[in-house]
Amino acid sequence: MQRPMGVTILAVLAAIGGVLGLCGSLALVGLGSLLGGVLASVVGPGVGLAAGGLAVLGGGLLLLVSVLNLAFAYGAWNLQSWAWMLGVVAQVLALVSAVLSIFGGDSVGNHLVSVAIAGIILYYLNTPDVKRAFGRV
Repeated sequence: MQRPMGVTILAVLAAIGGVLGLCGSLALVGLGSLLGGVLASVVGPGVGLAAGGLAVLGGGLLLLVSVLNLAFAYGAWNLQSWAWMLGVVAQVLALVSAVLSIFGGDSVGNHLVSVAIAGIILYYLNTPDVKRAFGRV
């Protein structure tokens, strides 16, 4: 079966996001280590380790998300059935994350676009033609 145009677009965007995320995660890990060392010598070891550790942890999480984006991009491009599930799970997690951020006190406006995009992608992934392309019918 031929890949639907929307799946192609999602795969390309996921690949771009994955590559940019990899670059960002490596930068966060490197800068976190540097920040931890600088703050440890200026303010104190406890503050330096905490700030650097949080940056490294954030970089690690971004690395994980980036790898998942690249996996989805590969699977969607090749219409692998597991990629459909990965895409659905990723969008559900994006929705949950945005909603939790809103309930956590963030502005609704900051996350409204994220909620809308995740919702649209979930809807699209569940259309009959897309499910059929992934062999999910």
